[in-house]
Amino acid sequence: MPTDILHSPDLDAVLAAALQLAERAALEPMRLLETAERLNAAQRPRDVAVLYQHWLRHCHSSVNYIIQFNLGATLTGLGELAEAEHAYRAAIAQNPQFAQAWFNLGALQERQQQSQQALATWQTMLDQRLVEAEHSRELYLMTCNALGRLSEETRAFAAAETALQASLIAAPAQPKVIQHWLHLRQKQCVWPAFTTLPGVTAGELLKAASPLALLAASDDPGLQLAAAMRFVRERVRQSGVALAPAQGYAHTKLRIGFLSSDFCLHAVSLLTVELFELIDRSQFEVYGFCWSREDGSALRQRVRQAMDHFVPIGALDDNAAANCIRSHEIDILIDLHGLTAGARPDIPAQRPAPVQMTYLGFPGSTGLPGIDYVIADQYLIPDREKPYYSETPLYLAQIYQCSDRQRPVAELPSRADCGLPAERFVFCSFNNNYKFNEAVFDCWMRILKRTPGSVLWLLADNPWAQGNLCARAAEQGVDAQRLLFAPRVAPAQYLARYSAADLFLDTYPFNAGTTANDALWMGLPVLTRSGRTFASRMAGSLLTALGLPELICQSLQAYEDRAVELASDPQRLASLRQRLRAGRESSVLFDTPRFVRDFEDALKRVAVRQPPAQD
Repeated sequence: MPTDILHSPDLDAVLAAALQLAERAALEPMRLLETAERLNAAQRPRDVAVLYQHWLRHCHSSVNYIIQFNLGATLTGLGELAEAEHAYRAAIAQNPQFAQAWFNLGALQERQQQSQQALATWQTMLDQRLVEAEHSRELYLMTCNALGRLSEETRAFAAAETALQASLIAAPAQPKVIQHWLHLRQKQCVWPAFTTLPGVTAGELLKAASPLALLAASDDPGLQLAAAMRFVRERVRQSGVALAPAQGYAHTKLRIGFLSSDFCLHAVSLLTVELFELIDRSQFEVYGFCWSREDGSALRQRVRQAMDHFVPIGALDDNAAANCIRSHEIDILIDLHGLTAGARPDIPAQRPAPVQMTYLGFPGSTGLPGIDYVIADQYLIPDREKPYYSETPLYLAQIYQCSDRQRPVAELPSRADCGLPAERFVFCSFNNNYKFNEAVFDCWMRILKRTPGSVLWLLADNPWAQGNLCARAAEQGVDAQRLLFAPRVAPAQYLARYSAADLFLDTYPFNAGTTANDALWMGLPVLTRSGRTFASRMAGSLLTALGLPELICQSLQAYEDRAVELASDPQRLASLRQRLRAGRESSVLFDTPRFVRDFEDALKRVAVRQPPAQD
């Protein structure tokens, strides 16, 4: 058969001829690749796979590994992952130095939920020097970054940091890699987190830091706003057309939409679920637009039941999701994410509702286009700090944070149950470890030294943080055995164990949010320091609502002295506890029905409504 037929415009004839030539081992590899390219251009990947498979059954060449690799890529696109893996492994068996096949094999393993196998595959590439910064730079960076990303996702933080640091040493100008590397150091309490690398200046570190990382690293509201605006420039599509009419609608009831992927066992839902339940249905209709995981929790079920309309949008892309929201004629859309993990900022950027606001998820200015308001209170965002917000503060009458009075609490444990000493003073801080920094931790160590016999009870977040904190304590002259670590437990057990502590020590500049609410609900006094930013004023806002301003400090020294004073004065601490218990019944912080009325009043103030049609 003449090979000229392979140039025919009739692709069916070309394919038939190529299969016949392959069966006779007469199809040269270059002709095979040319034919496959034509079929791919015509969007016929199934025929490409058939052609490759037929050729591999009948032809033997020194370039078989390339054809196996191409077959693997084609089968991956077709979703035939087991067969694709077999092809990549065949390519590697023929040419063990074929680095791209190793990389694709790792990516395929990750796609099949085989995280540890993928990590092992990519690590093998580095260990066997299949890729090197000098000779295969692009693939080396891809390997290091993939290894770092997946290690972080599987909570192997030290390995993730090592991989990303190797990538940055080879190519410093990678802002997204810097961003993850910095936050990994925060999670592990590697201090100073913002340390320079060769080729990366301190300014470049700050520019690359995520908005979330900066909440824990700086109390400069201008810097935090700049980080949010940079994120928006780089990651958020700027939509020029608003989907919703600016003049609003003429609904009898205001339609309120909550946008979140945290309608599950998550801090946001732990705070908001009773708000959803108590909103006045004679004035409002409540929608939940959700892309949350199905975790089977009682909290998720409770959130779903609290919505008048629960609309899953996880299967929709951002355009379709925004149009879905627009189709429901939502009057006010409330984004519960801001700039936190899982956010989909391209949805509110298209303005699917005439009024849009941010609430709870991200404790700072989001810089997001289309977000008109940030729900706050006067303590949280004082007038002098309003210029540092892209949103207009929508002030609630009393307190910005809602509370759930129905949160389940397990049987209260004894100190022995918690692994705590029975007679010693117990400070605790159950904040996520990435909120810790050397200034506050060293202050805690001074507090321990000034209160002999006391202990500090912390969350066992990850083993690297735990090791680093113990080492830092020893450096500060404190026996590391005075640091006690509590494992993560279910919410009901977590709440119950607050009863075993004496005083909660808050972090700064990223205060406790839900964690502070939980501690106060359980009657545990929270000592905080307030600064200028939203994140550094959260706990102070709660304490103001409770009428406990003496637990709010304005400097680190005042915070240290107050902690020592309280630990040394049992009567004063007991009086605070008594006022806190009374506040659970009488304060605005835990008066959820009153909060909901204030919330509703604020929404009605800013709603845009057409007059109802005249008969």
